[in-house]
Amino acid sequence: MNLAKLPRRNYVTAPTRIDYAANLTKLLGGPEIYIKRDDELPGAGGGNKTRKLDFVIADALLKGADALVTCGAVQSNHCRLTLAWARREKLQCHFVLEERVPGSYHEEASGNNFLYQLLGVDSIKVVEGGSDVDAAMYEVAERLKAAGKKPYIIPGGASNAVGASGYVVFAEELLRQSFELQLSFDHIVVPSGSAGTHAGTLTGIIGANAGIPVHGITVSRPRDVQEEKVYQLAQETAELLGVKGGIPREAVRCYDDYYQPGYSRVNDGMLEAVTLFAREEGILLDPVYTGKQAAGFIDLIRKGVFKKGEKVLFAHTGGAPALYMYLEPFREWFKKI
Repeated sequence: MNLAKLPRRNYVTAPTRIDYAANLTKLLGGPEIYIKRDDELPGAGGGNKTRKLDFVIADALLKGADALVTCGAVQSNHCRLTLAWARREKLQCHFVLEERVPGSYHEEASGNNFLYQLLGVDSIKVVEGGSDVDAAMYEVAERLKAAGKKPYIIPGGASNAVGASGYVVFAEELLRQSFELQLSFDHIVVPSGSAGTHAGTLTGIIGANAGIPVHGITVSRPRDVQEEKVYQLAQETAELLGVKGGIPREAVRCYDDYYQPGYSRVNDGMLEAVTLFAREEGILLDPVYTGKQAAGFIDLIRKGVFKKGEKVLFAHTGGAPALYMYLEPFREWFKKI
């Protein structure tokens, strides 16, 4: 792999730490649980998208862009971090927000939506769930061109081969830490949504011949659809970086029992998992990605997929600001436990 050929902005200047989750390990009675804290990455509120944007915004600047156009759900962590780094780079930033849950967008809402306003987003276009968001971003870009700007479109989650390269770096960083800490991980668990984190991590692990299974907990799609999405992006990333032999299809593993009743919608597994991580380890998860990732992670431990004596790494990708849009379901949950 040749990551040096890709420009980057150096937003990530130090490895994120790996915490041993002693209390969760004891409570669940399964494998040794370790958490890699990408929730503590630089950027307003932290989170995994900073690794991707490190490369994607460098590409935008190389191409002379002065405005970024991107998309996400109404509480998108990706949009928050794109805007934060756009402010640092003195670039305009424009959003297309997909209202995947009808009636969920409110201009005065808390969570990430408040941070969009605080950070000074240049424009927001809200579209109905299921809309062609790529076409909507293109329309915004054309409007900006007509006004004399040079827009650069970033796909949802910054999940293209350039962005996924940030998680190839994550995999290399993890393997280096593993050596330094004398930890040999048996499994890596990631959330699998727009696919850049999953595909990049998998590409990095395979490119390094590390032989560690990467498990993706889906947050929005059935397993077969998500696995194909991850596989295609991992292949593109491997080709970009010169990973010989590409990505074996059987290396892509997803679990789809934990995201229903749908993207960003509440279920009991997520409520339990977020509460357990908070009360046992003092770690905040988000309800959309890491909360459902943790629900799957805990269930797989209980089912014996990850066994006692193994070492399992949970990739914490951030997103805690979205918690503040889920106060009511959590308060109801607290009454039950």
